[in-house]
Amino acid sequence: MEHPGSRIGPLLPTPSFITYRSPNTDSTMADIKTFLLPDLGEGLPDAEIVEWHVKEGDTIRLDAPLVSMETAKAVVDVPSPYSGKVTRLHGKPGDVIATGAALAEFELDPSLPQRAEAEGTGHHHAPPPKPAAAKPAAAEAARAAPGGDAGTVVGAMEASDRVVGAQYTSVGGVKAVPAVRALAKKLGVDLARVAPSGEGGVVTLKDVKDAAAAGTARAGAAPAAAPMPAAAPATPHLAPQRSTLSAAGKPMRTMPAHVEALGQPEQLKGVRRNMARVMADSHAKVVPTSIVDDADLHHWQPGNDITVRLIRAMVVACKTVPALNAWFDGEALTRTLHPHVDIGLAVDTEEGLFVPAVRNADVLDAAGIRAAVNRARAAVLDRSIPPEELKGYTIMLSNFGMFAGRYASPVVVPPCVAIVGAGKLRHELVPVMGGIETHRVIPLSLTFDHRAVTGDEAARFLKAMLDDLAKPL
Repeated sequence: MEHPGSRIGPLLPTPSFITYRSPNTDSTMADIKTFLLPDLGEGLPDAEIVEWHVKEGDTIRLDAPLVSMETAKAVVDVPSPYSGKVTRLHGKPGDVIATGAALAEFELDPSLPQRAEAEGTGHHHAPPPKPAAAKPAAAEAARAAPGGDAGTVVGAMEASDRVVGAQYTSVGGVKAVPAVRALAKKLGVDLARVAPSGEGGVVTLKDVKDAAAAGTARAGAAPAAAPMPAAAPATPHLAPQRSTLSAAGKPMRTMPAHVEALGQPEQLKGVRRNMARVMADSHAKVVPTSIVDDADLHHWQPGNDITVRLIRAMVVACKTVPALNAWFDGEALTRTLHPHVDIGLAVDTEEGLFVPAVRNADVLDAAGIRAAVNRARAAVLDRSIPPEELKGYTIMLSNFGMFAGRYASPVVVPPCVAIVGAGKLRHELVPVMGGIETHRVIPLSLTFDHRAVTGDEAARFLKAMLDDLAKPL
């Protein structure tokens, strides 16, 4: 059974190929099909080749794994659209292929099963765009900071190498999920040389990173270290050769082979490429305005979960002021107020920004919210999150304060109209009747689209959050 976030079914709508005939050595005509990269169901204009599962000249059967492609949201295995000989592969690992552009060519084998010409699968193709530039990231989020909140949003995802059994594929006897294979390729690690630590002999992200750091599984290296020859006489005029081994013959930590020199232009890929598009779109369409204040947490009981309390306070505020739990269409000038609350969590990774959704937060209790946050965090970490879980949220939350900063102007992503930012928790002296007390406070920033939300609505929304956060439970 394939994992919903890392696999898709056959990707062969009827307009996804070009047919022509060419003569062969027997003077007969062979059917040649050109397979165009389909829309992988995420509305993105391109995808990056991670790994070909065949080479030119191989024979492949219908629906067998053809290539792993990395989009902004997942590593997707694309199955073969035909049975026959692979005559040409368009691109190599690291190349970006535009949706609707040629991906592979096949010479059909009439003796093997083929998909009917009129059989569609629901995937759509954009017209072949202008040639896109090609050239060349697994993500590991920061460990949760101490203080009892292991799941606060930005930068607080606990590292995990748990592998779902249905998620991995076995290629060349090595079991690994697509994201692990992608990381190994980027780090120059030969998976066949990596000792697996996952259940059932599955290679994990940590295994690959450890092997890259130790230099024990370099791609293209000799199977075993040859005996050291006798030392030759010193040659003062020759520069010493660089090595991954110390003078004692131990592996040293070196710069990964895939890291390019600083100061050189680098083509944005995957998540970071999509993030750039989303940020530019927001800048062009939204009229952002921010208001800030501090929430007093003095009455909290021990064991309160900061992320859960923030989400609960947002739910209370959405019910109090529905105008911020809304979508806005700036072209049609229409507003949609939502009866439910789906909160998009801004999760920052080394690859870029993910925004998974916590669905129906308005009907979840504290345990349900925590479980939903944990699921989203784990799915982002192992790149198994389904594309549909990265869209459709009604309001957003970013906890940038896990690292530093009090106040900010987080980016509102259309069609949403508001995002809440939580800054760094701190202690502050507060004057009270008869003296001064030390209170824990958390700074809040509310950024809203002023085309759809009034200043009064935004201020009342923030006050509703402050009032709820001030409660003991």
